[in-house]
Amino acid sequence: MGKPTGFKEYARENLAYAPVADRLTHYREFATLPKDMATQGARCMDCGIPFCHHACPVHNTIPDWNDLVYKGQWREALDVLHATNNFPEFTGRICPAPCEEACTVNLIGDAVSIKNIELAIAEKGWQEGWITPQIAEHKTGKRVAVVGSGPAGLAAAQQLARAGHDVVVFEKEDKIGGLMRYGIPNFKFEKEIIDRRLEQMRAEGVDFRTHTHIGSKAFPASRLLKEYDAVLLTGGAEEPRWLHDSVAGNRMNGVYAAMDFLRNNTKRIFDPQHEPFISAAGKHVVVIGGGDTGSDCIGTSNRHGASSITQLEILPRPVDHPDPLITWPHWPNKYRTSTSQEEGCERIFSVNTLEICGEDGHVTHIRCEKVAWEQENGRWQMKSIPGSEFTLKADLVLLAMGFLHPVHQGMLDELGVDYDARGNVKANTSDWQTSLEKVFTAGDMRSGQSLVVRAINEGRQAAHAIDEWLMQRPSSLPAQ
Repeated sequence: MGKPTGFKEYARENLAYAPVADRLTHYREFATLPKDMATQGARCMDCGIPFCHHACPVHNTIPDWNDLVYKGQWREALDVLHATNNFPEFTGRICPAPCEEACTVNLIGDAVSIKNIELAIAEKGWQEGWITPQIAEHKTGKRVAVVGSGPAGLAAAQQLARAGHDVVVFEKEDKIGGLMRYGIPNFKFEKEIIDRRLEQMRAEGVDFRTHTHIGSKAFPASRLLKEYDAVLLTGGAEEPRWLHDSVAGNRMNGVYAAMDFLRNNTKRIFDPQHEPFISAAGKHVVVIGGGDTGSDCIGTSNRHGASSITQLEILPRPVDHPDPLITWPHWPNKYRTSTSQEEGCERIFSVNTLEICGEDGHVTHIRCEKVAWEQENGRWQMKSIPGSEFTLKADLVLLAMGFLHPVHQGMLDELGVDYDARGNVKANTSDWQTSLEKVFTAGDMRSGQSLVVRAINEGRQAAHAIDEWLMQRPSSLPAQ
């Protein structure tokens, strides 16, 4: 695929970013694609076994569209891309790209810029007017309710509508998109990107209903079972992980779950009068949690004008350059610096939070300790380092430690679905059915917190299963 010697002849070109001083003045995207994507596609080598394809959660046939881009066949590349991914312009922006870590070129140098090529194909498709509604030729008369409008729900809804079913997507918020809209900052993912895809889906027959909280008095969950032939639960995993109850001050004023902070900020962008507003302006911010959500809190706090930002991670600092002969083709644990971290923060690893302290009910500082990780009987154990305690000034503490499971109270408890050992809605990955007849689930609500790209894949697979169950015949929808 591509040019057989391209990976030797051409260097990888990455995204170009606006200067930090410029991008901190707004909430718009600030990355620019390389101009010569054909050359980047040429770097895809004829490796024989496309490990990138296997590492991709939606199983994109990556070598095929790399080759098509190299040859200038962009329209064909878009068709190949859409065959496995409903929303490549989403994943081209916010997927961590496990495909690139599995790229064979990554063994000897810089991986093929797969994610950037994917984004370039999708954006060219929009610019050229190639992305149009795919309206079903025949309607089945079956009604499907999709609860939750994140990536799993949207992917399933689009697939089911294209199969001819009448699909209604319910969303408790005021706009469609789930945590993609309110949980991911605009500077990483502008929301017009979601809106243009929603217009395509509306033309295909998907009915979107916002401000509808299933499981509330206004809309009991039992209505879904009465009014729809099938129900797909894709509400995500929104129960935040808080510090252990032994940590005093866990719920003090000025301590917020990261997603509350991010959601609040995005709503403020859409509506400058939105209240209440959680502001980091002039504050000493401590972000507890070293992942992507914590990084998003850093970028947002910098744009607010925080006095200082410190990010704490309980695990040790990863190595800069893991040995690919050991880690490849799997996702390696290595030291990464996001664009938000690049904009300014202090990162401290191997830190355990002991206490959140304050005055008059509001946080003023936190007390921490350094920890060491040691193996005992094959298991890693965290141990306090004597005499390592320290304090950090904090006016705002953001807890970015992930999510436990879906919110049980309300819809799920009312329906009475079974949960797995981790508290997620229980369902297998063959028919995607819950413990209730005609009720299915996909995405983070089933699997627990994961990636947007995995949610898209689960939504597509669930749509295939629902179509087969409704029509009692093999589905015309792809199984992946």
